[in-house]
Amino acid sequence: MAFGRLERTKGSEPMSDINVTPLVDVMLVLLVIFIITAPLLASSIRLDLPKTDAAKPGDPPKFVTVVVDKAGQVFFNDKPVTQAQLTSELQGAAKLNPDTEVQLRADTTVPYGRVVEVMGEAQKAGLNRIGFVADPAAAAAPVPAASQ
Repeated sequence: MAFGRLERTKGSEPMSDINVTPLVDVMLVLLVIFIITAPLLASSIRLDLPKTDAAKPGDPPKFVTVVVDKAGQVFFNDKPVTQAQLTSELQGAAKLNPDTEVQLRADTTVPYGRVVEVMGEAQKAGLNRIGFVADPAAAAAPVPAASQ
C-alpha cells in the first residue's frame, strides 16, 4: 500500500473525428450567394454602343381585332367586312408580321360553327396566335337556365 498516491483516472482522449456540419452549412450559404450574384455579374459590363439608324428596337407584338356580332356579321378592326375581305385583310396582316395576334370577340349567341369559320380563315392566312376576348363575370349575375 502506497501512501499519498491516489488512483488517477485517465483524462479524455483527443477527438479524432472532424465535425463537418458547420463546414457544410458555410458552403451552402456561399453557394446560395454565388447563385444569386452570378447573373448580376454577367450583365454588369458597361458599354457605349455606337448609334445607327439601322438598329431599331424590336416592335412590340401587334394585334388585329376580329368581331363577330349577334347576326354573324364580321368586323375587322371595327370595320364591317365580307368573308373575302376578311381573308385578304388577315393575309395582309400576316405578310406584315407573322407573329400578329388575332383578338377574337364573339357574341354569346353566335353559333360555334361561325366562330370556327373565322378562326379557320385566320389560320389559313398564317396567323396562329388567336386570343379569345371575354368580359369578366359579374359578381352576382346568375346565368339564365336554358328553357326545355
